[in-house]
Amino acid sequence: MSKTIFKKVDLTLGGLVKDIELGKIGLPDIQRPFVWTNAKVRDLLDSMYKGYPVGHLLFWENGLAPGSKAIGVDAKQLPPELVIVDGQQRLTALFAVMTAAEVVRSDFSSGRIRIAFNPLDGKFEVTNAAIERDRAYIADISRLLSDNADLFELRDEYLEALKSLRDVSPDEVKAIQNALTRLRSLSTFPFTAQQLDADVSEEEVAEVFVRINGTGKQLNQADFILTLMSVFWDEGRTALEDFCRRSRVPGEAGSTSPYNHFIQPMPEQMLRVSVGLAFKRARLHSIYSILRGKDLETETFSEEKRDAQFEQLKLAQAKVLRLQYWHDFMQCLRSAGFRHKKVINSGATLLFSYTLYLIGRTEIKVEVNTLRNAIARWHFMASLTGRYTGSAESAMESDLAMLRGVTSAEDFLSKLRHECEIALTDDFWAVTLPNELATSAASSPSLSALQAALVILDAPVLFSEFSMAEMADPTLQGVKSIERHHLFPKGHLAKLGISSRREVNQIANYAYVEWLDNARIGARAPDDYLPKMDELAEKRFGRAELERMYRFHALPDGWEHMDYGEFLRRRRDLLAQIIRDGYERLSVGPASDKPLEPDLAAIIAGGEADGVEFKSTLRKNLHTGKPDERIRAAVVKTIAGFLNTHGGTLVIGVADDGNPVGIDADGFASEDEMHLHLDGLINDRIGPTAWLSLHANFDDYNGVRVLSVRCAAAPSPSYVKDAPFYVRTGAATVALPTDQIADYIKQRFG
Repeated sequence: MSKTIFKKVDLTLGGLVKDIELGKIGLPDIQRPFVWTNAKVRDLLDSMYKGYPVGHLLFWENGLAPGSKAIGVDAKQLPPELVIVDGQQRLTALFAVMTAAEVVRSDFSSGRIRIAFNPLDGKFEVTNAAIERDRAYIADISRLLSDNADLFELRDEYLEALKSLRDVSPDEVKAIQNALTRLRSLSTFPFTAQQLDADVSEEEVAEVFVRINGTGKQLNQADFILTLMSVFWDEGRTALEDFCRRSRVPGEAGSTSPYNHFIQPMPEQMLRVSVGLAFKRARLHSIYSILRGKDLETETFSEEKRDAQFEQLKLAQAKVLRLQYWHDFMQCLRSAGFRHKKVINSGATLLFSYTLYLIGRTEIKVEVNTLRNAIARWHFMASLTGRYTGSAESAMESDLAMLRGVTSAEDFLSKLRHECEIALTDDFWAVTLPNELATSAASSPSLSALQAALVILDAPVLFSEFSMAEMADPTLQGVKSIERHHLFPKGHLAKLGISSRREVNQIANYAYVEWLDNARIGARAPDDYLPKMDELAEKRFGRAELERMYRFHALPDGWEHMDYGEFLRRRRDLLAQIIRDGYERLSVGPASDKPLEPDLAAIIAGGEADGVEFKSTLRKNLHTGKPDERIRAAVVKTIAGFLNTHGGTLVIGVADDGNPVGIDADGFASEDEMHLHLDGLINDRIGPTAWLSLHANFDDYNGVRVLSVRCAAAPSPSYVKDAPFYVRTGAATVALPTDQIADYIKQRFG
């Protein structure tokens, strides 16, 4: 039998409460939003009163020697020795009721948990106005559970109130006495806890959490780091929560607050920014050890190491929460054409862009205007490509790793520009983006990018003197002036037998018009309403301005007479070009003379990464000298992983260490034969539609020929026949667990 990594500890509720008050147990939930309802707390107390088991608790030793000092200023008499991993909400509820402490609600308001008790029938209720008036109830049991409570005094008080309404029999008096004694004895209610050893790794703690809950729920990594912050640095967590609370409402006149029109962040999101800035790390699990004072080289805990690493986090968090930086960063979003939260598809993308902004401004010292343009361009690219959907941590980790060791503004800007060029190739604009526009999803990244591009280009609203920038002004949101109009109206399409929402509400069937114009058009066919609208607009603006409007709104010549399907196809191509025009308007400095396609040698020199994979061969096992199905399967697996995540490049003919092997090792008679073999492999295992997001070509590298397969992020899930669902994480392709596939697809593909 393997050595256990925990020990069993028997505790009582009263002992737990005392340890929390002394600080021996770090209970952060008393300081963070409490998600349980009062009714759930009532049911917990009812179960305990009836003697039912109410589950276990799981603690983790902090690994520091007894007597180590706590970080920050608080009222704890002892440093925390234990961090609670599982049972946080339950223990918070009981602590709050036992001590009459306030809890923080999900809206950041504070308040008591007030539970009432009827000694006559042993019934618990959530206290309300009616309960307050009902003499049969003790309206707040915290009075009875307090260490200082006088049981006999409370009993007499209760009986006196009850007798003022009716007679109370001797049997009822005895029952009341027994019920109050029993309630009071909840302080001796037994709890069993498992206490994980200090040397248990963070990954093992997460695995234990998943297994004991039996739900497959992942341990929230940001929450766990916030737990450690509460244990060791209360002020830091309080600052995060205060910042987030104030971001939800405008500040008072004459004051500055974090409030903005883009995002109301949560503490764990701002924590990610702080961690990224402080340690250039995105995978939060690696931060557990750092914040517990663990030296990653020696595997030992050190109070000095912990202090130093918290100081680093403190300095970073001060920058992250500095309102000047926060609001200056918002100007980057406005420069990128994003004007309000409705076009922000990903809070992760926005906040990672803020991380890069802070690195550029506070560490690299990039000139502010130049930095604003660079971050605007980056955010546009990342938002449009869904760079941080799917394996967000892996993508962020890779991007931060790219900047480690960068010290000059020129190098910083060059790396950001190069990554943008890799992501937004000619193939992306010509193939990938038009395919991604084939959707009716209101939250589509391509729709948000279209709106942003029209703002950047200072485009007018169709048939209107209003500009798209005015339409996007958040201070005008809610004013009924501009609407998304169906160019082929729903009523007209219904007459043509087209009624499905996915077809009718295609992005390519929408344009922005004034609401009066939308009402005037109604359900008429395009070739019916357009001549009149065209005539009126030409009188108002002139022909040249009207044609400019048509160009900005990507209306092909003669579109009103087109077949609906052909119209959508033509317009998607034009919309993709408008988005590209908007993005290219954001160029930093003079246009780069580099080709948009990344240099293959540079890709290989960078080694295998989140978006790069090497395979020595397409089909042949170099050890046996024969074709091997496992080799082919590995190629398909990698391509599917790229398609399902955020794209990448597979280079065939290069070994894992980057050394050239060449395609000759595969034994194909010609490059055409090898390409046909790859075609058949993809068509058979994934399906021919995969090629809409793939581009394969042969290149020279170090004296040999290699085959590179550039994969864009696919617009829909890519399944491999008779195989799991694959995604990229780090430099590996992995099978997504079955119970996570549906949620992943919903998040990644909408």
